[in-house]
Amino acid sequence: MHFRLGRCTAIFTLLLAVTANPLNAATDPELKRLLKEAIESDSGFEDRFDAQVWLLDMSRRLEKFVDSPKLRIELLRQVHYESSRVNIEPELVLALIEVESRFDEYAISVSGARGLMQVMPFWLNEIGISDQNLFKIRTNLRMGCTILRYYMDMEPQDLGRALARYNGSLGKTVYPNKVINALHKNWFKQ
Repeated sequence: MHFRLGRCTAIFTLLLAVTANPLNAATDPELKRLLKEAIESDSGFEDRFDAQVWLLDMSRRLEKFVDSPKLRIELLRQVHYESSRVNIEPELVLALIEVESRFDEYAISVSGARGLMQVMPFWLNEIGISDQNLFKIRTNLRMGCTILRYYMDMEPQDLGRALARYNGSLGKTVYPNKVINALHKNWFKQ
């Protein structure tokens, strides 16, 4: 899939530059186990009617980022699928993707993070599946959602801190505030 996007601003580039793993993440055996398990897992919508309502609503919201209705629906299905698998609201994942890559599946940050959720490539080697491609939407979403869930579990009472961990900016509020603002502005059900 290829999504047409507007130009990135200098601020967005700066945000991508700080997208990195937190210290010692590469050696965290629990996160490595979760990522490896995630690559082999599946789940989806439980109710067909709910799926249709959600997909239609979110497709309208995603239209300003992704032109093609077919691409929007496919992306939304995958976001819902992967976020539900790890018990994260799909709207939060959409907000994170908006901030991380503006829905550019081929985005690469200056620090080397890749794809929609800006996953660092070292994770593939860490879990022993270096043949996977982080530009593949399913792989990127699966790994990104698993990593986000791990940090949300580390910070169960503080979404801002969990988001900062995901971004590698623990102790700072700029990135978490951008994701939370995007969530409220574009993705929460109204």
